[in-house]
Amino acid sequence: MSLDELLNAANQLNETDLETLVNRILLLRARRKAPILPSEEASLLLQINQGIPTELHQRYHHLTQKRDAETLTHDEYEELLQLSDRIELLTAQRVEALVSLATVRQVPLLQLMNDLGIQPPSYA
Repeated sequence: MSLDELLNAANQLNETDLETLVNRILLLRARRKAPILPSEEASLLLQINQGIPTELHQRYHHLTQKRDAETLTHDEYEELLQLSDRIELLTAQRVEALVSLATVRQVPLLQLMNDLGIQPPSYA
């Protein structure tokens, strides 16, 4: 199968399946770079590459737009708070996995992030 055929096939996937494919490709790339990747590192890389689920991100974005337009209902406000908490938890778990992987590899966190192509937040 050619690269163009693979890209065309990937283009047919829904958002969730596409995210899963990207995560698996990133894990495959990491394994090829370090073929004997310890299972702890593989597990941490999987956590790091997990990301925010598409549906969660879309709903959060929709509710923040409604909040900004001042059309948010009380129930939607409560939902937005819950989604914010969930996103914050997922982000914290990702950061914990990054710190753990940096510790396992004995490299500074910013170096690890650079090696993985992860940009630090602009407010950091």
